[in-house]
Amino acid sequence: MLKVEHLTKVYPNGTVALKDVSFQVNDGEFLAVIGLSGSGKSTLLRCINRLIEPTSGKIIWNGIDVTAAPASEIRKIRRQIGMVFQSFNLVKRSSVLTNVLTGRLGYVNPAHSLFNYFSPADHQLAMRNLERLGLQEKAYMRADSLSGGQQQRVGIARALMQEPKLILADEPVASLDPVLSHSILKYLELLNKEDKITVICSLHFLDLVHRYATRAIALKDGQLVFEGLPKQIDDAQFKAIYGQEAERVTII
Repeated sequence: MLKVEHLTKVYPNGTVALKDVSFQVNDGEFLAVIGLSGSGKSTLLRCINRLIEPTSGKIIWNGIDVTAAPASEIRKIRRQIGMVFQSFNLVKRSSVLTNVLTGRLGYVNPAHSLFNYFSPADHQLAMRNLERLGLQEKAYMRADSLSGGQQQRVGIARALMQEPKLILADEPVASLDPVLSHSILKYLELLNKEDKITVICSLHFLDLVHRYATRAIALKDGQLVFEGLPKQIDDAQFKAIYGQEAERVTII
């Protein structure tokens, strides 16, 4: 279980990205995080694994206070938390296989990681994950030769190398067309249902939230303004989250 308690993040320039945000996520949930750009969604996800340091509040992951954990413990905690990025965050000139193997860095000797040394077992795991994502034939191609949807699948395969219990997906389909959006979310849904991996995914389009999420929270100006089932987001709630001028957009 993940518990976020009174989380606040104020950036050095004075921007309040998160203000007193509290919620919890049960094991096995697919939680959607919604809200306008700049509402605090990305900051929230990055605070959970401390890619961004919170200003105050607590994040409790399976009974461990992540916000109080020393650097030596953070490495162990991050093994359990995979991350999928909007912009893929791949090393473009490296092969697909090499990119996927970097998801194993939390498990290898730091000295070995400097030379990109991975065991035969790690290579086998990487190939199995690529096969699962339908990319085994792309293993030795450069990452930048792949389409956007394929690159995002590489990102998911990399996250799987951590053997995670939680995946944080930061607007993973924001740069993809509607067909590819569904493709990527179906892979995340598969991992959620078959592997029982908890997924926290920030999304823009409400119909995607209705289709894939088991529960949703909404942020507005860094504050939590909704928590509940996706079907509870009616027109009035939609306007409260996105503004009176907002119109629903459907992804076919």
